[in-house]
Parts: sequence; C-alpha cells; structure tokens
Amino acid sequence: MTKMLEEDSKSSFCDMFQKKYRRTLVIGIGLMLIQQLSGASGITFYSNAIFRKAGFSERLGSMIFGVFVIPKALIGMILVDKWGRRPLLLASAVGMSIGSLLIGVSFTLQEMNLLPELIPALVFINILVYFGFFAIGIGGLPWVIMSEIFPINIKVSAGTIVALTSWTTGWFVSYAFNFMFEWSAQGTFYIFAMVGGMSLIFIWMLVPETKGQSLEELQASLTGTT
Repeated sequence: MTKMLEEDSKSSFCDMFQKKYRRTLVIGIGLMLIQQLSGASGITFYSNAIFRKAGFSERLGSMIFGVFVIPKALIGMILVDKWGRRPLLLASAVGMSIGSLLIGVSFTLQEMNLLPELIPALVFINILVYFGFFAIGIGGLPWVIMSEIFPINIKVSAGTIVALTSWTTGWFVSYAFNFMFEWSAQGTFYIFAMVGGMSLIFIWMLVPETKGQSLEELQASLTGTT
C-alpha cells in the first residue's frame, strides 16, 4: 500500500493519456458531453420561453416544474444502489430522447396548425417526462461514475478535465439554446432527441456497471490489467 501511494504521488498530468486509461477517460468525458448536449441546461434557463411559445402559463409551468423535478432526483438517489448505474443511465437516455422527440413533434403540429388546443399540454407534459428521466440518471450519475472509474493516480487530473468539459459544454448549450430555439423550436428538440439516441448507443457499448465493484475490479476490466 505504501509503495502504491508513493507511486501515485509521483504521477503526472500526462499519465492519464496512457493507452490503458483511454477507455476510462472516454467514458468520463463522454458522459459529461451527454449530460450537457442533451440540452437540460438550456431548457432550464429558457423554460419560460418554451412555455410561452407553446401557449402554456409561464407561472404555472415554472411552479409545477420546480415541484416535480426535486422528488424525481430523490427517487434516482434511492434507485441507484438498487438497480445500478448502467440501467438507470440507459433508461434515462431513452426517456429523454422520447421526451425531446415528442416536444419536437408538438411544435411541428403547432407549425402546421394541427390540434392547437392540445399543444400547450403536450409540450408541458413532455418537458416533465424529459426532466423526470434526466433527474434519475444522466443528471447526476456521470459524476458518481467519474468518481468510481478513475484510479487514484489520475483521479485529480482526469477529474479536472472532465469537470472542465462539463462546465464549458454547459455554458455553450445555455448560450446557443436561445438562438437555436428562435431558428426552429421543433428542430432544436429533434437535435436533442438525436443526442439522446446516440447517448443510448454510447452507454450501451462503453459504460460498465460499477455497482458493487471494487476499484481493483473496475480497473482490471477497464484497463485490461490485473
């Protein structure tokens, strides 16, 4: 143990770019990109504009939205150790993609002047669907998984890169969302639905289940070492 700690203390920033850590770094950065590029920060900041565009009450929408999301996040915390990280991430990606797609369809119907009396309710309900699934998985689990997959010697440097990726991408999405929404409300959510679909593939192919595994077991599976 002492020898391992001595080696860890001598590790450098460049160590995380070693071939054996490639998968863990891709998973960490990929999950943060999914978290932000799915559009949650932009939808949150411009929720009133979305409600206004759909013809739904901004005040009522904001109130229900705030009350709805907090319990969903708590449910995610309860389920994560019961169901595992990977199943919740997969379910989250599917639900967010479906929610985004249905919001896009709702705005498409609005553009076509079809079912105008249903559009406000459809948009609002699917925003709740989107954020409900976001809260139980992709909203918080990338940070949990990041803390579990990185070995001690690269945890600080890799964590810094991953956090910087999250903050930078979140800022970009929040900044660009208003321009995208003015360009095309339905197009914006179709893009987020496509991101959700790609997220599902990424999680299915690369992200391991970390529940109940020790750091040694995870590193053996991720780096191919013993």
